[in-house]
Amino acid sequence: MIKIETVLNILKKDGLFREIIDQGYYHYNYSEVVFDSISYDSRKVKEGTLFFAKGAAFKKEYLISAISQGLAWYVAEKDYEVGIPVIIVNDIKKAMSLIAMGFYGNPQEKLKILAFTGTKGKTTAAYFAYNILAQHHRPAMLSTMNTTLDGKTFFKSALTTPESIDLFDMMAQAVKNGRTHLIMEVSSQAYLVKRVYGLTFDVGVFLNISPDHIGPIEHPSFEDYFYHKRLLMKNSRAVVINSDMDHFSVLKEQVEHQEHDFYGTHSSNQIENSKAFSFSATGKLAGDYDIQLIGHFNQENAVAAGLACLRLGASLEDIKKGIAATRVPGRMEVLTQKNGAKVFIDYAHNGDSLKKLINVVETHQTGKIALVLGSTGNKGESRRKDFGLLLDQHPEIQVFLTADDPNYEDPMAIADEISNYINHPVEKIADREQAIQVAMAVTSQELDAVIIAGKGADCYQIVQGKKEDYPGDAAIAERYL
Repeated sequence: MIKIETVLNILKKDGLFREIIDQGYYHYNYSEVVFDSISYDSRKVKEGTLFFAKGAAFKKEYLISAISQGLAWYVAEKDYEVGIPVIIVNDIKKAMSLIAMGFYGNPQEKLKILAFTGTKGKTTAAYFAYNILAQHHRPAMLSTMNTTLDGKTFFKSALTTPESIDLFDMMAQAVKNGRTHLIMEVSSQAYLVKRVYGLTFDVGVFLNISPDHIGPIEHPSFEDYFYHKRLLMKNSRAVVINSDMDHFSVLKEQVEHQEHDFYGTHSSNQIENSKAFSFSATGKLAGDYDIQLIGHFNQENAVAAGLACLRLGASLEDIKKGIAATRVPGRMEVLTQKNGAKVFIDYAHNGDSLKKLINVVETHQTGKIALVLGSTGNKGESRRKDFGLLLDQHPEIQVFLTADDPNYEDPMAIADEISNYINHPVEKIADREQAIQVAMAVTSQELDAVIIAGKGADCYQIVQGKKEDYPGDAAIAERYL
């Protein structure tokens, strides 16, 4: 619950309050108004709700519908003239974040909060941190792949960083569940649309940057994308930054007067003796580490998480155990067949990520390589050409083209489109399970490998606009080990 006096004080303190317009319909003694829920969804209101009219697509009809359900007050940047009082603010999204904090009892003050940003690797780094902190603490995690507020129940998130009301609600649940730390991914969009406005992180980690999320409904330019990513550093008490990332010099200057750790070749925290499933570290994390996730970039993510967790109370022993225990569903999962051959399961679903995946596997597996791949129907159609041109450069790989969320398209027509760009034979098998089984059967010894790309941990196939149950690539691969 939150009193209107508290709401107004929060808004005034941040310079967001403009006025209350009650249009003469009500003659409130405002000091008696109390809200027992807050919402930005007009379908989820009742008497006693404080509603936030936000978003470019917001319509007056939403408010009228909410009033029919008992709504008596709302917050907005303008008066929609619907016959109930409105609190007018300068910035609805900032207002929503700050009021959500207050409504849920400022849960951010009761947790140590670690945030990761970067174009790639946020989820993997979050998993490393979760496993490290779980050794002797009680972490919660908000991740694209899996969210847990109690350390037992995991569910998939709709957004990389939840809307502010949902975020502080989740934080409050984590506190109620006795969690001590919160690990979360913070996207550039979270700052662009102010989902984390007013929040200060204990440690913020910047993993890397490359052009992404640039377009009419996202960031207008790379400069804008990079600026919003950097806001995490500005809003963190201590920071951890990859010294090998593009534009590192900009970040180095920005955090000069902050508590910070750098990692990578331009720092004392470096990776040495990098092998498929182990590496050594210098600097603060000096020692030898076992790791289940293959690839140098995953070792970098592990070091980033280790340095951050060191600041949050983890020991070197916790860090070693946590890194060794980490698996990420559908991200570089590695299984071993009875014949010794490896099976790599990864979410790689565009040309760039598939190229990196193939390069990592070929570095470590020098025998026969089979690849199971499809491309989604009715979206991302340019990927088909990208896949074909990439695979044309790898005649050594035995390619099995199959279904991957074909939706309203014929998976074999999609396979034909990909194969048009490949000048060596490929096999086309519509049934994904059968394609995986056949691909695994072509391996014979421990230097061989099967790559199953695209679906990652998804346990469904999108067919004719609906999600059909699918066991998942890992579960199918395990059947044929």
